[in-house]
Amino acid sequence: MITVVGMGAAAGAAPAGDVAAGAELVVGGRRHLDAVRLPEGVRTVVLGALAPALDTVAEYVERGRPVTVLASGDPGFFGIVRALAERFGPERLDVRAGVSSVAAAFARVGLPWDDAVVASAHGRDLRTAVNVCRAYPKVAVLTGPGAGPAELGAALRDDGRVFVVASALGSAEERVERVTPAEAAARDWGRAVSVVLCLDGARALGPVRALAGVRPGPAGWALAEDAFAHRDSMITKFEVRALALARLGPRPGDLVWDVGAGSGSVAVECARLGAAVTAVERTPDGVGRVRANAAAHGVDVRVVHGAAPAVLAGLGEVPDAVFVGGGGRELPSIVAECARRARRCVVVAVAALDRVPAAREALLGAGLDCDGVLLQSSRLAPLPGDVTRLAATNPVFLLWGVRPHGRTEGVAP
Repeated sequence: MITVVGMGAAAGAAPAGDVAAGAELVVGGRRHLDAVRLPEGVRTVVLGALAPALDTVAEYVERGRPVTVLASGDPGFFGIVRALAERFGPERLDVRAGVSSVAAAFARVGLPWDDAVVASAHGRDLRTAVNVCRAYPKVAVLTGPGAGPAELGAALRDDGRVFVVASALGSAEERVERVTPAEAAARDWGRAVSVVLCLDGARALGPVRALAGVRPGPAGWALAEDAFAHRDSMITKFEVRALALARLGPRPGDLVWDVGAGSGSVAVECARLGAAVTAVERTPDGVGRVRANAAAHGVDVRVVHGAAPAVLAGLGEVPDAVFVGGGGRELPSIVAECARRARRCVVVAVAALDRVPAAREALLGAGLDCDGVLLQSSRLAPLPGDVTRLAATNPVFLLWGVRPHGRTEGVAP
């Protein structure tokens, strides 16, 4: 057996003592090895690169010799248990979990965390954690080199969140500090940070739920037009929205732009599906409607007031997907700029036949694979005498450009 011991982050937790008793090999970080009593003559490996350490563990396992692995907190939660189980099989592991840094951090601030979303930025792309923090009111981010409070703060300084930075949890040097993202961005936090809680102060104490973590997806999407405040029927119809959402594929960790947002119906639906969303709208009354619709549906949508394509240059972010629902004569240049920036796809809704070729050329010119349909639907409508007719909606062209798999050259930062 490989004994995996989590060195818990509980307040005042005692050192693990004799957890390594009987082991012939003990693997762990330097601070973990220093915290336990090591058997006489035991071999130790200080964890750095994981692959060589696993190879050493394999030498002992193959000879049937006892191994102990020391880890932080709960080693089955974004920890070493995954790598050990993949290499040696879960049946060989005796896991003794400690208190995770996430549980300890929420305990320190007196908040439940069954409704928190946890994102790991340790050895991973920081943008996923940033987008989750934008989309959800209660997020814990496991940090790493180049992905700590300063980097998170720089990315989230305009998003109205509060940070709780927990450092060296469970040790004599433990610190738990509340700061704004701007304050976090301005500091050098060193290497002792355990976890960052990113909170919307007004919604940090969420409702009781039956499922932990990411909130359940909506019961339905492509909502009826009357679910949104809009002006003179200037709203993406639900039939068009349904296919647009299918092509955009919004999900937790994604960032979606809604350019020419109008009522913000697409932006709100993407946010309801868990994505972070930036809505771009050129009219002041449109900006107000987008914000009102987002608030009515209980989602976060960042709204940028300005005219595309010029305003897009000021968005210091790379979207995963973009919906273009307006543009007029500027449509080709808007689509071209969005296609240059999008990591995955751009979806364009066009009512005027004359603008379809230029929009398609803009998608193709950016190296995207392009396809599209003409959507024309007829809805049931009542007539006097308790009978029903079909009422045609205005036809809309929906184009989509998809970046070929694995090809990210040309994606602008």
